[in-house]
Amino acid sequence: MTGGSAAWQVPALDPQVGAAVAAAGAAAREVLTPEGLAAWQERDSAHRPRPTLERLRDGGRFEVAELSVPRADGEGDVMLVSARPAGVPGALPLLYYLHGGGMVTGNAWSVLPRLLRGWALPLGLAVVSVEYRLAPRTRFPGALEDCYAGLAWAAEHAGVLGVDARRVVIGGKSAGGGLAAALTLLTRDCGGPAPLGQLLLSPMLDDRGDTFSSRQMAGHDTWDRASNATAWQALLGERYGAADLSPYAAPARATDLARLPATYVEVGSAETFRDEAVAYANAIWQAGGDAELHVWPGACHGFDTLAPDATLSRDAHAARTRWLRRVLQR
Repeated sequence: MTGGSAAWQVPALDPQVGAAVAAAGAAAREVLTPEGLAAWQERDSAHRPRPTLERLRDGGRFEVAELSVPRADGEGDVMLVSARPAGVPGALPLLYYLHGGGMVTGNAWSVLPRLLRGWALPLGLAVVSVEYRLAPRTRFPGALEDCYAGLAWAAEHAGVLGVDARRVVIGGKSAGGGLAAALTLLTRDCGGPAPLGQLLLSPMLDDRGDTFSSRQMAGHDTWDRASNATAWQALLGERYGAADLSPYAAPARATDLARLPATYVEVGSAETFRDEAVAYANAIWQAGGDAELHVWPGACHGFDTLAPDATLSRDAHAARTRWLRRVLQR
């Protein structure tokens, strides 16, 4: 796949990933527009139904509960879904996870089956997934406030959850990765619960859309510049693109990345978010921090969801797992 000139050549997709994208057809290339946002959200709700608690418990392999915790402003509650391997004694490390979906779709339940099979069982950890409010119905900082309220509650009630508040990793994918980065900045700055690490998978970090990869992958990636702009506009409203936008809204705006916990950053070489993710890891290194960066060759946005059995997807999962194991042993 190439653009109209040598300057706009596009990295080739990994063959197995490319086959999966081709098999998905037009759905994998659909562009999110402001006019089509409501229909996009309706389709997502229909095609990504929430698994029941019975299904998540998987015949008794996991203990799963839904928890309503108060928002800091007193306006309603935040829903958390807590899960852990059944029958495992003691306080487990916690993966506090924020789902993807461009800030406009997704839910806390649908991400759990893969998290439980992939990490909770082999690593012996608990997972809390957050049902944060979506844009455009709720704009920034609503989703971040939900995520912070849930984290503060989990840390305060670690004994109830059966987790070790000193061994918490904040993680997320795509929009969830951006929220994880923002939440980690917020906890550092306001003296909130201090995570042991942050796991940023193809994180959505920059509202400006002016990186080389954003322009290079326009019309090519499964989540391209146009879709990304629509999502950011939905989240920020009139603040979209503002010169003084808070780094808690778009972590790429942060000028101080010192004193952050161990960080894992992952992105694909054929992905819109490539350059902003690489820049974020680089800024952590420049601030003297600890970051592990993986740029998967030939990976598009959501490659491991589209092609879960591809060798590249398996390698990515193995690398994430090794990092998690190493960080949780510190």
